[in-house]
Amino acid sequence: MTPSCEQLGEKKQTTLPFGACGRQAATYQVRSGPLRLEFRETRAAQDFFSTCRSPEACCELTLQPLRRFPLDAAIIFSDILVVPQALGMDVTMVPGKGPSFPEPLREERDLERLRDPATVASELGYVFQAITLTRQRLAGRVPLIGFAGAPWTLMTYMVEGGGSSTMAQAKRWLYQRPQASHRLLHILTDALVPYLVGQVSAGAQALQLFESHAGHLGPQLFNKFALPYIRDVAKRVKVGLQEAGLAPVPMIIFAKDGHFALEELAQAGYEVVGLDWTVAPEKARDRVGKTVTLQGNLDPCALYASKEEIGQMVEQMLNDFGPQHYIANLGHGLYPDMDPEHVGAFVDAVHKHSRLLRQN
Repeated sequence: MTPSCEQLGEKKQTTLPFGACGRQAATYQVRSGPLRLEFRETRAAQDFFSTCRSPEACCELTLQPLRRFPLDAAIIFSDILVVPQALGMDVTMVPGKGPSFPEPLREERDLERLRDPATVASELGYVFQAITLTRQRLAGRVPLIGFAGAPWTLMTYMVEGGGSSTMAQAKRWLYQRPQASHRLLHILTDALVPYLVGQVSAGAQALQLFESHAGHLGPQLFNKFALPYIRDVAKRVKVGLQEAGLAPVPMIIFAKDGHFALEELAQAGYEVVGLDWTVAPEKARDRVGKTVTLQGNLDPCALYASKEEIGQMVEQMLNDFGPQHYIANLGHGLYPDMDPEHVGAFVDAVHKHSRLLRQN
């Protein structure tokens, strides 16, 4: 339940005990349900992205869950859409709706509006400052995780202009403008690599890449327009860390609804593969092998159940995954109306049953 870097594939002695991460980074909205009151108070006077640009506010919002729950890791408060913003796109967070791009990418010529991806890391210095500040205030209590959205997921927002139930406009690009699609995905990859390396330089001790919209692609489109860039990010980040004289860190890939590509994701260069709740643990383990660390995958809505039922479901989940090469987590983010006491019941159950597993 507390895998070391060596168990995750990194031959180092530092232990990263994030065996019960009770929340995940938001993909495009804050899902820290148990912290909703504190969150609202912290950012009541500013809009969402103003909060993201404040290192002090991001640090505070990252630390809040640790004050309430005995979590084993912290994940920096930020948003995946700071990358399109750094590329020059206007993004706002509309209450009750989510992210909105007033001028999405509609034609191939719109790619000319994007800034040089080499400038993105310098535009996102506020994220690095937040990571450094948070790492200092954590004082070694738990490891700090950085994150970013994967190229395909970022592309969907930039083309759709916001969230979508079908991603029809983004997929239209893949079919009608395959070369332009690859060009955009390359731009995003070129932006993400120095951004992720910069997060480690600032103090992040692990990195997670969110391919939140993998499920909108079938195997063929995923293998052509998502997987190559997922692989490229991992490969180039590892090289970038080495060139910068930085120690390697564990990297996590989470492709929501990407169960059709588990084998490919397990071989994509990441130490950990995150699973959503639609994947059976035993089948996932059979497909990826015994040496790949898996993370997940309780249905977040299971936290609406009673505390007793939550404990039973956690026990079953841990038994199904087994005690080796596994990080307990939800299969996605929390929702704003979830009872904090039930979140605590989940975290406590993970700790309780993981101890019992290790004793047997």
